[in-house]
Amino acid sequence: MANQLLRVSGLSAGTEDKPILHNVSLTVGAGETHVLMGPNGAGKSTLGHVIMGDPAYVVNNGTIEFDGADVTNESADKRSLAGIFLSYQAPVEVPGVPLYSYLRTITQKRPELKMTARKFRARVGEIADQLDMGSSFLTRELNVGFSGGEKKKIEMLQLLLLRPKLAILDETDSGLDVDALSVVSRGIEAYRTSCDGALLVITHNTRILERLSVDRTHVIVHGRLVAEGPGSLIDDIDAHGFEQFERAAEAGEGA
Repeated sequence: MANQLLRVSGLSAGTEDKPILHNVSLTVGAGETHVLMGPNGAGKSTLGHVIMGDPAYVVNNGTIEFDGADVTNESADKRSLAGIFLSYQAPVEVPGVPLYSYLRTITQKRPELKMTARKFRARVGEIADQLDMGSSFLTRELNVGFSGGEKKKIEMLQLLLLRPKLAILDETDSGLDVDALSVVSRGIEAYRTSCDGALLVITHNTRILERLSVDRTHVIVHGRLVAEGPGSLIDDIDAHGFEQFERAAEAGEGA
């Protein structure tokens, strides 16, 4: 296994009044691609948000280590600067903030990404072309009035621009048509080949995984990891669904 980049140990978390995750443990090595699958409401997105440091969730037990440091109590912005990226299932709209200005601001926060205005324009334009995004996108307000597919393209633009060590993709394929899914898949592949970053792909179906070489598959049901295996486990899930894992969860079996 590659050097451990992310290590989640005995993690229990939820909102202030509702426990959601129960004793979750997993590791992701540098440069690896992992998939987190499970039925709707299993806790997949919650785990991604807790790893990112979303303040809407409270960690009741366990630790999160990233790149050799304990980040369990660190804020989301510090985790982002450390190299964690989360793509949201439903990206929010931010009126009054042009996309280009937003991109310039977030890259300026990262010393290793600082560049002249001319180089920045060229880099953003290069990525936009790669994702079939016209230059008019860059002058529009962040996500305002964008379709679901356009919002996901913008997240791929951020991913390729920021070059994080770990990208958590939360239901990135949700609601995408065939053309948008193809563009997003190209963005993910470009990230894997040009940045050599690690991926944790959160999904409940297998469409977006067809072009990925998956190192490890994790299955979560009712907030518990109930199975873990190689990439080939995805084929079994595709053929038989999650029923077997739901039975295991109900029987109190763990991964």
